[in-house]
Amino acid sequence: MEKHYQIILKDTQERVYDSFSAQILQKGSSCYGAFTDEQGIIQAKYTIYRLSSMIAVYCCRDSSFYKDENVYNRIILALDYVRSVQHANGLFDYVTCNFNSAPDTAFCIKKLMPIFYYLREISRTDQEENLFVRIDRIIEAAAHGMMEGGFHTPNHRWAIASSLIECAVIYEDENMRRCAEQYLSEGIDCNSDGEYSEKSAGNYNRVNNDAMITLAEATGDSSYEEYVIRNLRMMLHYWEPDGSVFTANSTRFDKDLLMYPTDYYTEYMLMAERHQIPEFYEMANTIIEICEKKNMLAPDCLIDFLRNPGWRTQVCEGLYQNPDYAVFYRESGIARVKTGRYTFTVMNGKSDFLYFHDGSIKLQMKVAGSFCEHRAFHSETIEEIPGGYHLHQTMHGWYYLPWSDAKRPQTSNWWEMDNSLRDRKMGPDMQIDVYVTNADSKDGIDVRIITDGVQGDPWRIEMAFTGAERLENEHMAMFLNGSEAITVKEGMSQVTNGRDTIVIGPGFGTHHYMEGKEDSEMKTMGASTLYFTDYTGFDHTIQIRNERSRY
Repeated sequence: MEKHYQIILKDTQERVYDSFSAQILQKGSSCYGAFTDEQGIIQAKYTIYRLSSMIAVYCCRDSSFYKDENVYNRIILALDYVRSVQHANGLFDYVTCNFNSAPDTAFCIKKLMPIFYYLREISRTDQEENLFVRIDRIIEAAAHGMMEGGFHTPNHRWAIASSLIECAVIYEDENMRRCAEQYLSEGIDCNSDGEYSEKSAGNYNRVNNDAMITLAEATGDSSYEEYVIRNLRMMLHYWEPDGSVFTANSTRFDKDLLMYPTDYYTEYMLMAERHQIPEFYEMANTIIEICEKKNMLAPDCLIDFLRNPGWRTQVCEGLYQNPDYAVFYRESGIARVKTGRYTFTVMNGKSDFLYFHDGSIKLQMKVAGSFCEHRAFHSETIEEIPGGYHLHQTMHGWYYLPWSDAKRPQTSNWWEMDNSLRDRKMGPDMQIDVYVTNADSKDGIDVRIITDGVQGDPWRIEMAFTGAERLENEHMAMFLNGSEAITVKEGMSQVTNGRDTIVIGPGFGTHHYMEGKEDSEMKTMGASTLYFTDYTGFDHTIQIRNERSRY
């Protein structure tokens, strides 16, 4: 992986050059030595991330910043700032959200740990000894602070626990170990598919993996790495044709964001090395290639190459070929299928239950309307059927009834009543079934949508396109800017950008009720949306074809 090393070294140096202009060097400033992020926010976490890259190039013999006095002085200033904003209890603030935050302190420490270990293991110069002592003080204080605990999200538990276990080993502190074990006793929330609770392929799955690796290293219990391997294998089915990560299933901020797998690089390398998994080495190659093709900076992991010098001599020439697949992760409620140049995804419990991606155009589909409190189809079940998948939801209709004598409250104030105790008249119920199947022509899919049980309710099929530039059918042609709302009443339509083309239809449009009632979901921002509309009950099959798959 010598090529990887050279690219990562070059890009880490670029990060450092960029960091120079972001560092506050006004003497007397309370933020003296800190780094300002892209939003002008100043805090310990971002500063730690920037100084970590600086330390890596300062310590790397092949770097143009090797033992550079200016870089060293900047690092010292940054470490002094970090120490100055570390609370007396050892915790840091995440100033846009969390204060005296144990999980954000854990994230800070995790970035410093590889540097700590590297400096601890080498024969240190006086300057390196100074760096080591300062980092050691920050980490030890943070470890005591993290024992105070407190978290918000599932991944926070493992960030705190893994950092505490790590520090318990370093500082021989049983209290830290016991505190970590309180978190770990809840059990790791990674299912048999390899998916964590937040389903965050763009970010937090990786954060969880890092924590599991740390736990395995600190405890000697390699079973923690089994979670990592399962997740990384699942991730092999989460790459889109353009090299991005499928994020639509996430419950966190990364949902539907365009993200690339750069931060998975170290995990693939470590697990490939420790468990001899060739396709993981290939994925590491692929990640570097994605960075080159997309003109993105390589992963910020130079320190990992310094700690693992054998990585440079590791030879693996191949790329992960991403063969065609059809996988159904039953426990996670998601199916992923790749055929040639396109992928599609079917998800249980999501209003945007279907995604179709052909490399440069992405389509997401909803079935939406208004029925009692329901505003969109959210399937309750998903099952695999021959050639595809079946989604189902029963929407229950109901009405409140007057209070019975036995339940009537003392108040006549509606807002003081506990209306959940009222008797209800139930019905009618609406049944919605969606069948997503591979087309016989192997160039796309068919989506059959059946509504039953309620007649005459105006519903719509929403198809939001991103990456498209033009819409054309036998009646019209128009350019798209990503804000249109178009009802197509008949025939097949082509959505194209000059490179890729998706053909969809036949259209139907018996009404123009596209926005729905109050509390309906807004149309997808930045997308051109096609609508097919009809009154329930209906039975329509929509063809989605990838034009380039025919050639």
